[in-house]
Amino acid sequence: MAKIAGKVSRVVGPLVEVEEASSLRMLDMVEVGENHLVGEVVRLVKERAYLQVYEDTTSLRAGDFVYTQGYPLYVELGPGLIGKIYDGIQRPLDVLREKEGCFINRGVHVSALDKQKKWHFRPLRKEGDSVKAGEIAGEVPETQLIKHKIMIPPGFEGRIRWIAGEGDYTVEEKIAVLENDEGIQRQVSMYQKWPVRKPRPYREKLGITEPLITGQRVIDTLFPVGKGGCVAVPGGFGTGKTVIQHQVAKWSDADIVVFVGCGERGNEMTDVLLTFPKLIDPRTQRPLMERTIFIANTSNMPVAAREASIYTGITMAEYYRDMGYTVALMADSTSRWAEALRELSGRLEEMPLEEGFPAYLASRLAEFYERAGRIKTLGGTEGSITVISSVSPPGGDFSEPVTAHTKRFIRCFWALDRDLANARHYPSISWIESYSEYIDDIKEWWHKEVDEEWLSLRYSIIELLQKEQRLQQVVKLVGASVLPVRQRLILETCTIFKNAFLQQFAFDKVDTFSSPRKQFLMLKAIVTFYRKGEVLVKKGINTSELKALPVYQDLLRMRMKYPESELDKLEEMVKKTESSLGELDY
Repeated sequence: MAKIAGKVSRVVGPLVEVEEASSLRMLDMVEVGENHLVGEVVRLVKERAYLQVYEDTTSLRAGDFVYTQGYPLYVELGPGLIGKIYDGIQRPLDVLREKEGCFINRGVHVSALDKQKKWHFRPLRKEGDSVKAGEIAGEVPETQLIKHKIMIPPGFEGRIRWIAGEGDYTVEEKIAVLENDEGIQRQVSMYQKWPVRKPRPYREKLGITEPLITGQRVIDTLFPVGKGGCVAVPGGFGTGKTVIQHQVAKWSDADIVVFVGCGERGNEMTDVLLTFPKLIDPRTQRPLMERTIFIANTSNMPVAAREASIYTGITMAEYYRDMGYTVALMADSTSRWAEALRELSGRLEEMPLEEGFPAYLASRLAEFYERAGRIKTLGGTEGSITVISSVSPPGGDFSEPVTAHTKRFIRCFWALDRDLANARHYPSISWIESYSEYIDDIKEWWHKEVDEEWLSLRYSIIELLQKEQRLQQVVKLVGASVLPVRQRLILETCTIFKNAFLQQFAFDKVDTFSSPRKQFLMLKAIVTFYRKGEVLVKKGINTSELKALPVYQDLLRMRMKYPESELDKLEEMVKKTESSLGELDY
């Protein structure tokens, strides 16, 4: 039951100053005014508290009461999260629409989980079993793709005195009773509450060994991210940050996708929400919504709610990670979150640093990215969270504070290039500025699951791209025709690679997704063309003769010509490339 914890004395945008607030603690969740607007304590000074309110504070006035239940801002975790669309403070938008209409009114309180719906519970433990926090007591088929593991909440342990039989229960009904060594009993239900700013516990952090396969060739082959890693996607307006995150969310091999639209434009979130329900997972042939959670916080919503949306998303991701699932969290974008931090810091009259951002910007970013990783759960299984966050530097300036600080805490960087975007080359990930530090961690997976030649082929093509960049400076001055034939072969090979491999058409059924095997075969065909061509040009063959071969056109068209069901034909094309160039060797 909420109790009165103070009175409003001043309102400055999302910042509310409260007097007579001696009972409040830092980060306590509060409800402000007659409408019970949701907020959080962000500063305490003697008898005064400063609140960050996550809803529109218009019409709040001095003297309004502030209420609290004495616990931090939390989320409800249990069956029913998958396929839902929430706002930044975990209110389901479909329920809000039914209750309020098409616009979200202030102070509307609805449960994040459907407390009336019954779920089919199947116990996996029996009476008398000893259990610890994080261990699985039973499971619920949340969707046809996801089995929801009912875990013993953190802080609970003991012997099972009673457990429910297989049947249908609501999330609030008790499904087990535990008794500890002191004889104290605690009830377990199918849902639990967790404070969003507190990382969920785990047994130990593990090293990264496996890549997150996205189906995007420039990512998986050149700049891969490991499961449990962190990657930033910076780029100016119109360079394709959101499109890349949409593609990764659609086609990555993560078990669960949590998509957080943090302060993004409403039309971008609308595109996601209209597109995803129609998409089919290529691996399971089931709707992608059966493994996806959306948090829709748009730019016209209160700025302060952007911070809540980020923490809500990562907490949900940790919950499914603790079940042993691989989770991919898309945060679009952390720059909007940083803008919310900057605005609140200004309202609090704190000393600003570069570009007005608060001094604690770096530590907040670090806290967020540290919650990613591959871990051994309390229950003994393995799970991971991969964070893919976009950054929106003004004017595409990567030296601005948010991008600069983000680079300190991530190991993979997909820099988006405006020139590539203007040339309609998508994904517009720059092969010059981007990098990945996960190569050594995941190379064994590629060698075992795909081919042992993968790493050498990757290094070969990156070396050619670096040479091509230097040659382009000469070409701009004097033209390509004056270059030696060997250097023209480098230019020609890189042209094939950029057009036939790095460029990928998201709306083509064949080209939108490429399996690791297909990527390897395409890369091998291009490198084979260069290596065989290099031998031929030393013997006097001109690049025009190489371009006249039919296999040259096959290389340019292979990304759309060979679907996943015809990779054997792509293997034949690799052999054909070698034999066709061999016929010129005289």
